[in-house]
Amino acid sequence: MLGVVAAALGGPEVLQVTELPEPEAGPGQVVVRIRAVCVHPADVAATTGEIPRGPDVPPFSPGWDIAGEVVSVGPGAADYTVGDRVVGMIPWYTTRGVPGGYAELVAADTDWLVRLPDQLDFVSAATVPLNAQTAHQGLSLVSLAMLPAGSSILVTGASGGVGGFVTQLAVQRGYRVLAQASHSDEQWVHELGAHEVVPRSADLSTVGPVAAVFDAIPLGEAAAAAVEDRGIVVVTRPTPAIVPARGVRQELQLIRLERELLADLVGQVAAGRLRTRVAATMPLTEAADAHRRVLAGGLRGKLVLTVG
Repeated sequence: MLGVVAAALGGPEVLQVTELPEPEAGPGQVVVRIRAVCVHPADVAATTGEIPRGPDVPPFSPGWDIAGEVVSVGPGAADYTVGDRVVGMIPWYTTRGVPGGYAELVAADTDWLVRLPDQLDFVSAATVPLNAQTAHQGLSLVSLAMLPAGSSILVTGASGGVGGFVTQLAVQRGYRVLAQASHSDEQWVHELGAHEVVPRSADLSTVGPVAAVFDAIPLGEAAAAAVEDRGIVVVTRPTPAIVPARGVRQELQLIRLERELLADLVGQVAAGRLRTRVAATMPLTEAADAHRRVLAGGLRGKLVLTVG
């Protein structure tokens, strides 16, 4: 089979398309024929050695979020049969790229996968697991979940993958969402249900004060300036500490795979209760160029590699 591996740490040029042995389904595993795999900034960071809990030594394969079809079933994997459509997340923080999703076939633990509803296509499905779970888990932190309905939340990067799901899920919970949008992307954020759109160029210290900030970019101090004293800031990467005298609680949200949660979120996207968007698709063999496009920025939605 064909796969894409990072032969060394570095930029997109380290990604090589190569022939790899076809995987076999071990106990509790199925082999999935990949139809779509999402390209995340985390994939780019992995190849440069900048991702927390990333692999120490190449070669390895990037790729978290996969969608495809089951082609073989291992012992103890009776939940699935050949031909089942599935979507899932390789817990890359434990596999460290062995396996990763940039391949034609992947041997996946059944705990990584959920069934893909017929009304949801492979490409759209592949944009859901990492971003939507991160959004939900960040919003479900105890202090944030206890905010009364009607509380104001600022979401940075609301036109991005994580931020877009945060915006929608926060609206579902009854919060008043102030969503920061990229230039000329305000309409998309409005359509996600945001009560107010904040320009990317805005001085966030003039916004609010709000009860909570979900800093999905993250901006760090610039976003924290919007939160009220004794409020909460959720970030997706480590940021500088907020002045202790303010009593602001900082929470670092790192993804963890929750199968039941993933099934619910995929179901909501399939039913139209949550929205996602795809900027473009590219063949798996053009993974290096896909990384270049992610680095260049300006994408309106996720970039997805397709197979077959």
